[in-house]
Amino acid sequence: MTGAALPLPPPAHELPLPAPHPGDGGTRLLLGVPYAAIRGIRPLELDLYLPDDDGPFPVVVFLHGGGWQVGSRHSAGPGYRGTPSPFERIAQAGIAVASVDYRLSGEAVWPAQLHDAKAAVRWLRARATEIGIDGARIAAWGESAGGHLAELLGLVTDSALEGDVGIAGPSSAVAAVAAWYAPSDVAAVATDTGLDPADPTTRENRLLGAPAQEVPDRAAEASPISHVRAGAPPFLLLHGAADRFIPPVQSERLHATLVRAGIEADLELYDGADHMWIGSPEAPRQALDRTIEFLRRQLAAAPTKDDR
Repeated sequence: MTGAALPLPPPAHELPLPAPHPGDGGTRLLLGVPYAAIRGIRPLELDLYLPDDDGPFPVVVFLHGGGWQVGSRHSAGPGYRGTPSPFERIAQAGIAVASVDYRLSGEAVWPAQLHDAKAAVRWLRARATEIGIDGARIAAWGESAGGHLAELLGLVTDSALEGDVGIAGPSSAVAAVAAWYAPSDVAAVATDTGLDPADPTTRENRLLGAPAQEVPDRAAEASPISHVRAGAPPFLLLHGAADRFIPPVQSERLHATLVRAGIEADLELYDGADHMWIGSPEAPRQALDRTIEFLRRQLAAAPTKDDR
């Protein structure tokens, strides 16, 4: 006996928004919101931190660090324990935050991570009115591996890297990028840190699925520095001057390349700060304050033609 196929529920990213919870300083939190359903794995989720005011608000997409291997949307790093969280601080400044989980390299290799980040931006634009955000004013911000993805959101326009995750149609362009201690030149990270570039177990090579020297085109495709183009949005690059895991030369190279292309780009190095601002008690506060100032200035400006 052949029966009719069972009806499937709608994709998780089309479900109604959850009820908000109160956050610090009057902010509103929508936690565990699916932004993309991918067959065979869990739905990809984000957390929304909304100002306690009338929208529509500008929004920044936050992408966590962890070498593309670990980490989650719940933390911006060890320098930000306690309340208010850095996401609530930004929401208190009038900018919504969408803190995003993406597939790690043990789940999928490059370019899945960029596909996920782009899907999050498209979902925000598609649901902007419902959420109370301004889909024309979306920025990207990330730390370490997440900074790498934030940079790519600002630079990659190749439709071949858009992916087919989640909602299709809206643009995945962003209006500004803030990146903390990000790997911007993937193939050179091992050499910059004194590691063996042929070691398949490095963070970068796990992301690529093979040593970078064996897949040079893939390594270049995964490197923000390879995608620098005229007309890219403004960049803020923050890095610890004593960073041993992602040396500051990674941000210095990208900054020089952006400036040569005529892109508005600022680079600040924090003396004594290692990766994740470790070793500098003042760097976490200074970096967050500088990022909030940058986002408020950039997202108050008129949107570019690519932002919708």
